[in-house]
Amino acid sequence: MARPRQHAPEALHAQVMAASDAWLQGNPVHTLSLRALAREVGCAPSTLLKLYGSFGNLLQHVNIETLARLRMVIEPLTEGASPERQLKALALAYWQFAQREPYRWQLLFDYPLAQEGELDQRQSDMIEALFLRVEASLKEYQPALGDLEARRLGRTLWGSVHGLVQLGLNERLGYWQGQQLEVGELLDQLLTTILAGLKNRSSIA
Repeated sequence: MARPRQHAPEALHAQVMAASDAWLQGNPVHTLSLRALAREVGCAPSTLLKLYGSFGNLLQHVNIETLARLRMVIEPLTEGASPERQLKALALAYWQFAQREPYRWQLLFDYPLAQEGELDQRQSDMIEALFLRVEASLKEYQPALGDLEARRLGRTLWGSVHGLVQLGLNERLGYWQGQQLEVGELLDQLLTTILAGLKNRSSIA
């Protein structure tokens, strides 16, 4: 029997991420397995276990790559635009990303995030960066907004955005006169309503 090919850790990791990406382009995560990935990259399953420690850790690396892709999409959107345009562009980009990468999206939110160690820190930092971007736009829009309220409002707002995106992906938003309600229009209405209320507040608690 021929010996398995030898892989440098960095090269093998790149191959595994590429194979995972190819798989998730057309298949949900529950169809992916350590054995299938090992077959795709030409190594033994035990080699992947040695590299990642567990299949769960491997999937967490896929999640980190997904968060990095999302960051690359949203980073240019806040340059030179008004805070209202920034927030609406972020929400729409969030929806469009989920549409383009539905199975990566499913993995990111259906599979528990890492709980400790470097993977946990990297994921937490990426998620926090998204929230901070939302908070900064809210504070620019309403300078009287305090740090704590901006943090709370940013998470409340993005939780609402995420809910619409998730329902849109599952086609659970309902119909109006025989036509599905459009996620993009609902996101715009959500942001317009919240920002109008925020701007008109006479005092910030």
